[in-house]
Amino acid sequence: MNPWELIKRRLQSTLSAESFQNWIYPTALIRIEGDALQVAVPDEPTRSWLENELQPDIRAALKAVSPGLARVVYEIRAIRSLAPGPKLVEAPEVEFAAHQLIDHFTFDNFVVGACNQFAHAAARAVATSPARSYNPLFLYGGVGLGKTHLMHAIGQALKTSFVGLRIMYTSSERFLNEMVSCVRTNRMSLFQQRYRSADVLLVDDIEVLGNKERTQEEFFHTFNELHNLKRQIVISSDSPPKEIPGLLDRLRSRFEWGLIADMQPPDLETKMAILDRKAEAQGAHLPEDVRSFLAIKIKGNVRELEGGLTKLLAYSSLTGVPLTLPLAQQLLRNIVHQQDRRVSIDFIQKAVAEYFNIKQPQLKEKSNARDVVYPRQVAMYLVKELTTASLPEIGRAFGGKHHTTVLHSILKIAELRRTDVELNRLLNNLIDSFQ
Repeated sequence: MNPWELIKRRLQSTLSAESFQNWIYPTALIRIEGDALQVAVPDEPTRSWLENELQPDIRAALKAVSPGLARVVYEIRAIRSLAPGPKLVEAPEVEFAAHQLIDHFTFDNFVVGACNQFAHAAARAVATSPARSYNPLFLYGGVGLGKTHLMHAIGQALKTSFVGLRIMYTSSERFLNEMVSCVRTNRMSLFQQRYRSADVLLVDDIEVLGNKERTQEEFFHTFNELHNLKRQIVISSDSPPKEIPGLLDRLRSRFEWGLIADMQPPDLETKMAILDRKAEAQGAHLPEDVRSFLAIKIKGNVRELEGGLTKLLAYSSLTGVPLTLPLAQQLLRNIVHQQDRRVSIDFIQKAVAEYFNIKQPQLKEKSNARDVVYPRQVAMYLVKELTTASLPEIGRAFGGKHHTTVLHSILKIAELRRTDVELNRLLNNLIDSFQ
Protein backbone atom coordinates (compact mmCIF):
# COMPACT_ATOMS: atom_id res chain seq x y z
CA MET A 1 0.00 0.00 0.00
CA ASN A 2 1.45 3.39 -0.98
CA PRO A 3 2.09 6.09 1.63
CA TRP A 4 -0.90 8.22 0.63
CA GLU A 5 -3.30 5.30 1.06
CA LEU A 6 -1.83 4.70 4.52
CA ILE A 7 -2.35 8.38 5.31
CA LYS A 8 -5.94 8.19 4.06
CA ARG A 9 -6.59 5.18 6.27
CA ARG A 10 -5.18 7.03 9.26
CA LEU A 11 -7.23 10.15 8.53
CA GLN A 12 -10.40 8.09 8.21
CA SER A 13 -10.08 7.19 11.88
CA THR A 14 -9.43 10.76 13.05
CA LEU A 15 -11.67 12.95 10.88
CA SER A 16 -15.45 13.10 10.86
CA ALA A 17 -17.14 10.88 8.27
CA GLU A 18 -18.33 13.94 6.35
CA SER A 19 -14.90 15.53 6.23
CA PHE A 20 -13.22 12.31 5.10
CA GLN A 21 -15.80 11.53 2.42
CA ASN A 22 -15.87 15.04 1.02
CA TRP A 23 -12.17 15.87 1.01
CA ILE A 24 -9.87 12.88 1.54
CA TYR A 25 -11.62 10.02 -0.25
CA PRO A 26 -11.60 11.53 -3.78
CA THR A 27 -7.78 11.85 -3.88
CA ALA A 28 -5.01 9.56 -5.12
CA LEU A 29 -1.22 9.38 -5.20
CA ILE A 30 0.44 10.45 -8.46
CA ARG A 31 4.06 9.84 -7.49
CA ILE A 32 6.73 10.40 -4.85
CA GLU A 33 9.29 13.02 -5.81
CA GLY A 34 12.13 13.68 -3.39
CA ASP A 35 10.64 14.39 0.04
CA ALA A 36 7.18 15.18 -1.37
CA LEU A 37 4.04 13.22 -2.11
CA GLN A 38 2.30 14.46 -5.25
CA VAL A 39 -1.42 13.86 -4.84
CA ALA A 40 -4.22 14.23 -7.37
CA VAL A 41 -7.34 16.14 -6.30
CA PRO A 42 -10.54 16.59 -8.33
CA ASP A 43 -10.97 20.37 -8.11
CA GLU A 44 -9.77 23.68 -6.69
CA PRO A 45 -12.09 23.67 -3.64
CA THR A 46 -10.62 20.32 -2.57
CA ARG A 47 -7.05 21.53 -2.99
CA SER A 48 -7.79 24.72 -1.06
CA TRP A 49 -9.49 22.84 1.76
CA LEU A 50 -6.65 20.33 2.11
CA GLU A 51 -4.01 23.05 2.10
CA ASN A 52 -5.78 25.28 4.61
CA GLU A 53 -8.24 23.41 6.80
CA LEU A 54 -6.82 19.89 6.97
CA GLN A 55 -3.12 20.66 6.72
CA PRO A 56 -2.35 20.00 10.44
CA ASP A 57 -4.13 16.62 10.31
CA ILE A 58 -2.41 15.60 7.07
CA ARG A 59 0.99 16.72 8.33
CA ALA A 60 0.60 14.65 11.51
CA ALA A 61 -0.48 11.58 9.54
CA LEU A 62 2.42 12.02 7.10
CA LYS A 63 4.91 12.20 9.95
CA ALA A 64 3.49 9.04 11.52
CA VAL A 65 3.36 7.03 8.29
CA SER A 66 6.47 8.22 6.44
CA PRO A 67 8.94 10.22 8.56
CA GLY A 68 11.22 10.57 5.52
CA LEU A 69 8.60 12.57 3.63
CA ALA A 70 8.18 16.24 4.47
CA ARG A 71 5.28 17.60 2.43
CA VAL A 72 2.29 16.95 0.20
CA VAL A 73 1.79 18.73 -3.13
CA TYR A 74 -1.66 18.73 -4.73
CA GLU A 75 -2.42 18.69 -8.44
CA ILE A 76 -5.87 19.02 -10.02
CA ARG A 77 -6.54 16.16 -12.41
CA ALA A 78 -9.19 13.57 -13.23
CA ILE A 79 -9.01 10.50 -11.00
CA ARG A 80 -10.25 7.35 -12.72
CA SER A 81 -8.64 4.74 -10.52
CA LEU A 82 -10.98 5.18 -7.60
CA ALA A 83 -13.92 2.86 -7.12
CA PRO A 84 -17.25 4.59 -6.50
CA GLY A 85 -17.12 5.86 -2.96
CA PRO A 86 -19.66 6.86 -0.39
CA LYS A 87 -22.11 9.49 -1.50
CA LEU A 88 -21.03 12.96 -0.49
CA VAL A 89 -22.89 14.25 2.51
CA GLU A 90 -25.21 17.05 1.55
CA ALA A 91 -25.65 19.97 3.87
CA PRO A 92 -29.01 19.61 5.57
CA GLU A 93 -31.54 22.34 5.16
CA VAL A 94 -31.24 24.63 8.14
CA GLU A 95 -34.43 25.94 9.68
CA PHE A 96 -34.65 28.88 12.02
CA ALA A 97 -37.50 27.27 13.91
CA ALA A 98 -37.55 26.99 17.69
CA HIS A 99 -37.26 23.19 17.55
CA GLN A 100 -33.50 23.70 17.33
CA LEU A 101 -33.65 24.68 20.99
CA ILE A 102 -33.85 22.07 23.75
CA ASP A 103 -37.14 22.64 25.53
CA HIS A 104 -36.05 21.58 29.02
CA PHE A 105 -33.01 23.90 29.07
CA THR A 106 -34.60 27.01 30.58
CA PHE A 107 -33.70 29.65 33.14
CA ASP A 108 -36.34 28.24 35.48
CA ASN A 109 -34.54 24.93 35.95
CA PHE A 110 -30.99 26.30 35.91
CA VAL A 111 -29.52 26.10 39.43
CA VAL A 112 -27.63 29.29 40.28
CA GLY A 113 -24.66 29.29 42.64
CA ALA A 114 -21.48 31.23 43.27
CA CYS A 115 -19.84 29.16 40.52
CA ASN A 116 -22.13 30.43 37.74
CA GLN A 117 -23.91 33.48 39.15
CA PHE A 118 -22.15 36.01 36.90
CA ALA A 119 -22.69 33.98 33.72
CA HIS A 120 -26.35 33.45 34.62
CA ALA A 121 -26.90 37.17 35.23
CA ALA A 122 -25.26 38.03 31.91
CA ALA A 123 -27.38 35.47 30.08
CA ARG A 124 -30.53 36.90 31.68
CA ALA A 125 -29.54 40.40 30.61
CA VAL A 126 -29.04 39.26 27.01
CA ALA A 127 -32.39 37.49 27.03
CA THR A 128 -34.08 40.67 28.27
CA SER A 129 -32.36 43.15 25.94
CA PRO A 130 -30.63 41.39 23.04
CA ALA A 131 -27.76 43.22 21.30
CA ARG A 132 -27.97 46.14 23.74
CA SER A 133 -25.13 45.66 26.22
CA TYR A 134 -23.29 42.37 25.93
CA ASN A 135 -22.65 41.60 22.28
CA PRO A 136 -21.12 39.17 21.92
CA LEU A 137 -21.65 37.28 25.14
CA PHE A 138 -18.83 34.75 25.51
CA LEU A 139 -19.37 31.92 28.01
CA TYR A 140 -16.51 29.61 28.90
CA GLY A 141 -15.87 26.76 31.31
CA GLY A 142 -15.19 23.04 31.51
CA VAL A 143 -17.36 20.26 30.15
CA GLY A 144 -20.72 19.75 31.84
CA LEU A 145 -20.89 23.04 33.73
CA GLY A 146 -24.03 24.42 32.06
CA LYS A 147 -22.83 26.52 29.11
CA THR A 148 -25.14 24.79 26.64
CA HIS A 149 -28.01 24.98 29.14
CA LEU A 150 -27.62 28.76 29.42
CA MET A 151 -27.39 29.21 25.65
CA HIS A 152 -30.63 27.32 25.10
CA ALA A 153 -32.23 29.18 28.01
CA ILE A 154 -31.40 32.47 26.28
CA GLY A 155 -33.01 31.20 23.10
CA GLN A 156 -36.12 29.94 24.90
CA ALA A 157 -36.59 33.25 26.73
CA LEU A 158 -36.15 35.29 23.54
CA LYS A 159 -38.56 33.03 21.67
CA THR A 160 -41.20 33.76 24.31
CA SER A 161 -40.56 37.50 24.68
CA PHE A 162 -39.89 38.43 21.06
CA VAL A 163 -42.33 36.62 18.79
CA GLY A 164 -41.01 36.14 15.26
CA LEU A 165 -37.35 36.57 16.19
CA ARG A 166 -35.14 34.30 14.07
CA ILE A 167 -33.11 32.37 16.63
CA MET A 168 -30.42 30.00 15.46
CA TYR A 169 -28.49 27.61 17.69
CA THR A 170 -25.64 25.61 16.19
CA SER A 171 -22.58 23.72 17.33
CA SER A 172 -19.27 24.70 15.76
CA GLU A 173 -18.98 21.15 14.44
CA ARG A 174 -22.25 21.60 12.59
CA PHE A 175 -21.15 24.98 11.25
CA LEU A 176 -17.95 23.37 9.95
CA ASN A 177 -19.68 20.36 8.37
CA GLU A 178 -22.32 22.45 6.64
CA MET A 179 -19.66 24.74 5.25
CA VAL A 180 -17.75 21.70 3.94
CA SER A 181 -20.81 20.46 2.09
CA CYS A 182 -21.70 23.87 0.71
CA VAL A 183 -18.18 24.46 -0.58
CA ARG A 184 -18.26 21.07 -2.31
CA THR A 185 -21.63 21.73 -3.91
CA ASN A 186 -21.06 25.42 -4.75
CA ARG A 187 -23.79 26.57 -2.37
CA MET A 188 -21.83 29.01 -0.23
CA SER A 189 -24.28 31.81 -0.96
CA LEU A 190 -27.04 29.69 0.58
CA PHE A 191 -24.84 28.88 3.57
CA GLN A 192 -24.07 32.56 4.14
CA GLN A 193 -27.72 33.51 3.78
CA ARG A 194 -28.73 30.97 6.41
CA TYR A 195 -26.35 32.17 9.07
CA ARG A 196 -26.34 35.87 8.30
CA SER A 197 -30.11 36.23 8.34
CA ALA A 198 -30.39 35.21 12.00
CA ASP A 199 -31.53 37.76 14.57
CA VAL A 200 -29.81 35.78 17.32
CA LEU A 201 -26.91 33.40 16.69
CA LEU A 202 -25.94 30.95 19.43
CA VAL A 203 -22.71 29.06 18.68
CA ASP A 204 -21.51 26.26 20.96
CA ASP A 205 -17.93 24.97 21.37
CA ILE A 206 -16.15 27.57 19.25
CA GLU A 207 -12.79 25.95 20.12
CA VAL A 208 -13.62 23.31 17.47
CA LEU A 209 -12.73 25.90 14.82
CA GLY A 210 -9.17 26.25 16.14
CA ASN A 211 -6.60 25.83 13.31
CA LYS A 212 -9.44 25.72 10.74
CA GLU A 213 -8.43 28.97 9.04
CA ARG A 214 -10.89 28.97 6.17
CA THR A 215 -13.82 28.18 8.45
CA GLN A 216 -12.68 30.88 10.86
CA GLU A 217 -12.55 33.35 7.97
CA GLU A 218 -16.15 32.53 7.11
CA PHE A 219 -17.23 32.83 10.73
CA PHE A 220 -15.35 36.13 11.00
CA HIS A 221 -17.37 37.61 8.14
CA THR A 222 -20.61 36.16 9.55
CA PHE A 223 -19.79 37.69 12.93
CA ASN A 224 -19.08 41.10 11.40
CA GLU A 225 -22.27 41.05 9.34
CA LEU A 226 -24.47 40.21 12.31
CA HIS A 227 -22.71 42.57 14.70
CA ASN A 228 -23.01 45.47 12.25
CA LEU A 229 -26.73 44.74 11.95
CA LYS A 230 -27.11 44.85 15.77
CA ARG A 231 -27.92 41.14 15.98
CA GLN A 232 -27.15 39.27 19.21
CA ILE A 233 -24.29 36.74 19.20
CA VAL A 234 -23.63 34.26 22.02
CA ILE A 235 -20.59 32.00 21.93
CA SER A 236 -19.38 29.23 24.22
CA SER A 237 -15.99 27.58 24.63
CA ASP A 238 -14.00 25.47 27.06
CA SER A 239 -11.44 28.31 27.36
CA PRO A 240 -11.38 32.12 27.24
CA PRO A 241 -10.62 33.58 23.79
CA LYS A 242 -6.96 34.26 24.53
CA GLU A 243 -6.37 30.59 25.40
CA ILE A 244 -8.06 28.92 22.40
CA PRO A 245 -5.33 27.25 20.32
CA GLY A 246 -5.19 28.20 16.65
CA LEU A 247 -7.72 31.03 16.91
CA LEU A 248 -7.17 33.93 14.51
CA ASP A 249 -6.19 37.15 16.28
CA ARG A 250 -8.95 39.14 14.63
CA LEU A 251 -11.58 36.64 15.79
CA ARG A 252 -10.11 36.71 19.28
CA SER A 253 -10.37 40.49 19.37
CA ARG A 254 -14.00 40.32 18.17
CA PHE A 255 -14.89 37.88 20.94
CA GLU A 256 -13.37 40.27 23.47
CA TRP A 257 -15.55 43.16 22.30
CA GLY A 258 -18.42 42.08 24.51
CA LEU A 259 -18.66 40.36 27.87
CA ILE A 260 -16.65 37.26 28.82
CA ALA A 261 -18.16 35.21 31.66
CA ASP A 262 -16.65 32.08 33.14
CA MET A 263 -18.41 29.10 34.71
CA GLN A 264 -16.65 27.18 37.47
CA PRO A 265 -17.29 23.70 38.90
CA PRO A 266 -20.17 23.81 41.40
CA ASP A 267 -19.44 24.26 45.08
CA LEU A 268 -20.97 21.98 47.71
CA GLU A 269 -24.05 24.13 48.28
CA THR A 270 -24.79 24.38 44.56
CA LYS A 271 -24.33 20.64 44.06
CA MET A 272 -26.86 19.94 46.81
CA ALA A 273 -29.33 22.35 45.21
CA ILE A 274 -28.84 20.63 41.84
CA LEU A 275 -29.51 17.23 43.40
CA ASP A 276 -32.63 18.52 45.16
CA ARG A 277 -33.94 20.04 41.93
CA LYS A 278 -33.34 16.90 39.87
CA ALA A 279 -34.81 14.57 42.49
CA GLU A 280 -37.87 16.79 42.81
CA ALA A 281 -38.31 16.83 39.03
CA GLN A 282 -38.40 13.04 39.05
CA GLY A 283 -40.76 12.89 42.02
CA ALA A 284 -38.17 11.06 44.11
CA HIS A 285 -37.20 11.38 47.76
CA LEU A 286 -33.47 11.87 48.28
CA PRO A 287 -32.29 11.05 51.83
CA GLU A 288 -30.06 13.69 53.39
CA ASP A 289 -27.08 11.38 53.88
CA VAL A 290 -27.28 10.17 50.27
CA ARG A 291 -27.48 13.74 49.03
CA SER A 292 -24.41 14.69 51.07
CA PHE A 293 -22.54 11.62 49.84
CA LEU A 294 -23.22 12.51 46.20
CA ALA A 295 -22.42 16.20 46.58
CA ILE A 296 -19.17 15.64 48.43
CA LYS A 297 -17.86 12.53 46.72
CA ILE A 298 -18.58 13.33 43.07
CA LYS A 299 -16.03 16.03 42.42
CA GLY A 300 -16.52 16.33 38.67
CA ASN A 301 -18.97 18.43 36.69
CA VAL A 302 -22.74 18.78 36.88
CA ARG A 303 -23.23 16.10 34.23
CA GLU A 304 -21.37 13.54 36.34
CA LEU A 305 -23.27 14.59 39.44
CA GLU A 306 -26.64 14.19 37.72
CA GLY A 307 -25.47 10.92 36.19
CA GLY A 308 -24.69 9.52 39.62
CA LEU A 309 -28.12 10.51 40.93
CA THR A 310 -29.86 9.09 37.86
CA LYS A 311 -28.14 5.75 38.38
CA LEU A 312 -29.25 5.59 42.01
CA LEU A 313 -32.85 6.60 41.30
CA ALA A 314 -33.13 4.18 38.38
CA TYR A 315 -31.80 1.27 40.43
CA SER A 316 -34.12 2.03 43.34
CA SER A 317 -37.13 2.41 41.03
CA LEU A 318 -36.48 -0.74 39.01
CA THR A 319 -35.63 -3.01 41.94
CA GLY A 320 -37.89 -1.55 44.61
CA VAL A 321 -34.91 -1.30 46.97
CA PRO A 322 -35.04 1.82 49.19
CA LEU A 323 -32.35 4.41 48.49
CA THR A 324 -29.88 4.34 51.38
CA LEU A 325 -26.31 5.48 51.99
CA PRO A 326 -24.85 1.92 51.87
CA LEU A 327 -26.63 1.33 48.56
CA ALA A 328 -25.25 4.60 47.15
CA GLN A 329 -21.75 3.72 48.30
CA GLN A 330 -22.02 0.30 46.66
CA LEU A 331 -23.49 1.45 43.34
CA LEU A 332 -21.11 4.38 42.92
CA ARG A 333 -17.99 2.74 44.32
CA ASN A 334 -16.17 2.87 40.98
CA ILE A 335 -16.86 6.57 40.48
CA VAL A 336 -15.84 7.42 44.02
CA HIS A 337 -12.78 5.18 43.84
CA GLN A 338 -11.54 6.94 40.71
CA GLN A 339 -11.89 10.34 42.36
CA ASP A 340 -10.47 9.34 45.75
CA ARG A 341 -6.98 10.69 46.36
CA ARG A 342 -6.27 7.97 48.96
CA VAL A 343 -5.22 10.28 51.78
CA SER A 344 -5.78 8.80 55.24
CA ILE A 345 -7.79 10.52 57.96
CA ASP A 346 -4.85 10.26 60.33
CA PHE A 347 -2.55 11.96 57.82
CA ILE A 348 -4.99 14.85 57.37
CA GLN A 349 -5.43 15.27 61.12
CA LYS A 350 -1.66 15.42 61.65
CA ALA A 351 -1.20 17.98 58.86
CA VAL A 352 -4.00 20.23 60.12
CA ALA A 353 -2.86 20.00 63.74
CA GLU A 354 0.69 20.91 62.73
CA TYR A 355 -0.51 23.88 60.68
CA PHE A 356 -2.62 25.30 63.54
CA ASN A 357 0.05 24.48 66.13
CA ILE A 358 -2.14 22.21 68.22
CA LYS A 359 -1.83 18.54 69.14
CA GLN A 360 -3.61 15.93 67.03
CA PRO A 361 -5.60 14.46 69.99
CA GLN A 362 -7.18 17.89 70.55
CA LEU A 363 -9.08 17.46 67.27
CA LYS A 364 -10.88 14.49 68.84
CA GLU A 365 -11.78 16.20 72.10
CA LYS A 366 -15.18 17.73 72.95
CA SER A 367 -13.68 21.20 73.41
CA ASN A 368 -15.67 24.09 71.94
CA ALA A 369 -12.75 26.51 72.12
CA ARG A 370 -12.30 28.53 68.94
CA ASP A 371 -8.68 27.47 68.53
CA VAL A 372 -9.82 23.82 68.40
CA VAL A 373 -13.25 24.01 66.75
CA TYR A 374 -12.03 25.79 63.61
CA PRO A 375 -9.10 23.42 62.92
CA ARG A 376 -11.46 20.49 63.54
CA GLN A 377 -13.92 21.85 60.98
CA VAL A 378 -11.12 22.31 58.46
CA ALA A 379 -9.88 18.77 59.05
CA MET A 380 -13.39 17.29 58.68
CA TYR A 381 -13.89 19.20 55.44
CA LEU A 382 -10.62 17.92 54.01
CA VAL A 383 -11.38 14.34 55.05
CA LYS A 384 -14.69 14.49 53.22
CA GLU A 385 -13.09 16.06 50.16
CA LEU A 386 -10.11 13.74 49.94
CA THR A 387 -11.22 10.34 51.24
CA THR A 388 -14.11 7.91 50.83
CA ALA A 389 -15.09 8.10 54.51
CA SER A 390 -18.81 8.50 55.25
CA LEU A 391 -20.14 11.11 57.66
CA PRO A 392 -20.51 8.57 60.53
CA GLU A 393 -16.97 7.29 59.87
CA ILE A 394 -15.61 10.82 60.04
CA GLY A 395 -17.52 11.42 63.25
CA ARG A 396 -15.96 8.35 64.87
CA ALA A 397 -12.48 9.43 63.76
CA PHE A 398 -12.99 12.78 65.52
CA GLY A 399 -13.91 11.45 68.93
CA GLY A 400 -17.41 10.13 68.29
CA LYS A 401 -19.01 13.24 66.82
CA HIS A 402 -22.55 12.81 65.46
CA HIS A 403 -22.82 12.78 61.66
CA THR A 404 -24.99 15.93 61.74
CA THR A 405 -22.17 17.74 63.53
CA VAL A 406 -19.77 16.55 60.85
CA LEU A 407 -22.08 17.76 58.09
CA HIS A 408 -22.47 21.15 59.81
CA SER A 409 -18.68 21.53 59.94
CA ILE A 410 -18.27 20.62 56.27
CA LEU A 411 -20.98 23.04 55.16
CA LYS A 412 -19.53 25.77 57.37
CA ILE A 413 -16.12 25.54 55.69
CA ALA A 414 -17.71 25.26 52.25
CA GLU A 415 -19.62 28.49 52.95
CA LEU A 416 -16.51 30.30 54.20
CA ARG A 417 -14.59 29.27 51.08
CA ARG A 418 -16.84 31.52 49.03
CA THR A 419 -15.38 34.70 50.56
CA ASP A 420 -12.38 33.81 52.75
CA VAL A 421 -9.23 34.19 50.67
CA GLU A 422 -6.94 33.06 53.48
CA LEU A 423 -8.96 29.90 54.07
CA ASN A 424 -8.82 29.02 50.39
CA ARG A 425 -5.07 29.55 50.38
CA LEU A 426 -4.73 27.33 53.45
CA LEU A 427 -6.86 24.54 52.00
CA ASN A 428 -5.14 24.65 48.63
CA ASN A 429 -1.72 24.49 50.25
CA LEU A 430 -2.74 21.53 52.39
CA ILE A 431 -4.32 19.70 49.45
CA ASP A 432 -1.24 20.31 47.31
CA SER A 433 0.96 18.88 50.05
CA PHE A 434 -1.07 15.65 50.00
CA GLN A 435 -0.43 14.94 46.31
